[in-house]
Amino acid sequence: MRKGLPLWLAGWTLCCSTTAGLKPVLDTDPEVSCPGGQALWNIEIADQRAERRDSDRLVALLRESLARSLPGCRWTTDDRGAPTIRIEIYRFAADFDGSLWEATTEWSVRAHDPSDRTMTEFQPTATVTRPNYRGSNNEREALQQAFEQAFRRTLAGLRAVSLPR
Repeated sequence: MRKGLPLWLAGWTLCCSTTAGLKPVLDTDPEVSCPGGQALWNIEIADQRAERRDSDRLVALLRESLARSLPGCRWTTDDRGAPTIRIEIYRFAADFDGSLWEATTEWSVRAHDPSDRTMTEFQPTATVTRPNYRGSNNEREALQQAFEQAFRRTLAGLRAVSLPR
């Protein structure tokens, strides 16, 4: 019994992770390799959810999706002369009501120049409702779809950024 407990506990931790199995989004645009034509950006991603289960993996998923989708950017966290993209995560969850999964992703995005003037600010929220199909990880599939929708809205907003002159 003692040998099985750590394996069971590890399996339970993986199965109950909100981001387990989610894949980063890749959505490149040859016209816009980096917002505002600026190659260097500070990136700040903060998990503001009340229950921050799997926070590090969620932040890494967003960061990796940005890096892959905006390949012309160099990302840093501490360059005072570079503009900043700040993402605050408020909700990333899927709820089951007995026959349907409803996944919701909600975060805010703010891009500002080095003088702290806001260039854009928006909330790319997405909600996906999915039937509970047999033989499928419906929670993960619903979260992946909601994440992709919200992330594509994030990219659309960031690709429209222009730096003030």
